[in-house]
Amino acid sequence: MADGVSKLPPLVVIAGPTASGKSALAVTLAQKFHGEVLNCDAMQVYRGFDIGTAKLTLSEQAGIPHHFLDCRQPEETFSAGEFSRLARQLLPEITQRKKLPIVAGGTGFYIRALLQGLFEGPTRNPDLRLHLQKRETARAGILHRFLRRLDSAAAGKIHANDVQKIIRALEVCLQERRLSDLHEERIPEPLHGYRQIKIFLDPPREQVYERINQRCVEMFRNGLMDEVRSLLEQGVSPGTQPFLAVGYREALAALHSEITIDRAVELTQIASRQYAKRQWTWFRREQNFHFLPGFGTDPEIIYQASQLLD
Repeated sequence: MADGVSKLPPLVVIAGPTASGKSALAVTLAQKFHGEVLNCDAMQVYRGFDIGTAKLTLSEQAGIPHHFLDCRQPEETFSAGEFSRLARQLLPEITQRKKLPIVAGGTGFYIRALLQGLFEGPTRNPDLRLHLQKRETARAGILHRFLRRLDSAAAGKIHANDVQKIIRALEVCLQERRLSDLHEERIPEPLHGYRQIKIFLDPPREQVYERINQRCVEMFRNGLMDEVRSLLEQGVSPGTQPFLAVGYREALAALHSEITIDRAVELTQIASRQYAKRQWTWFRREQNFHFLPGFGTDPEIIYQASQLLD
């Protein structure tokens, strides 16, 4: 069986907490091994949301093809299921071009959807989702309490702050039946036909937090407020999905004079560190990842990742 696996085309996955250098490592490996990058960040798919999502500039992409960047308008939806479906269609095209597919990003649910598959649930209900989002905005935490009453098993697996997963679980419960029951009945289809090389960047936590804090300062210093102002002037609604992302919701609050810019930076730092902590927790539960103890820009980490590919 090992011989059979070794003959499969390789698929590289690079994950890690925010600010750990995933995108930089993906570009470096793509340059070295003739790769193409499949971006796996749920917010970087939206056009115009660049600074707050730490989206690579064209120069930083270094001529490497990047898929799933700027592929949706802010008003459009994009889900883990859609990412999985589109990425699975794209992978054979990349390998047929004799290029190395490199999935890079920190959205763990998207990576799981691609590699392990998702169960088939009811389609999205935009009106219901909007109603639930308004309830949560008016009273933070109410949706998780509601889910605990409807499906305690599902609620126990979803963090109380992960509003999008809570909304999806409620959407399934209210349109069909309990999410936990459906998960037991409908077995997802894993991705086949690739030799998966999964890397998790795992620098010291305090160093990651330092980088996060500095990145947040630079986001606001480099024009995040102007970017938000421009998006609003273009007619993008503040209720769209990307405006709920860390950094953008704080910038919106500052723009509306609800908080100071200094407070917006501080709240963005706190939320980003909390997000990084959840990413560590998520990926430590995933299987067969190679944990590399450094940032994606560290020469030693680049060497270790290259050895895994070699």
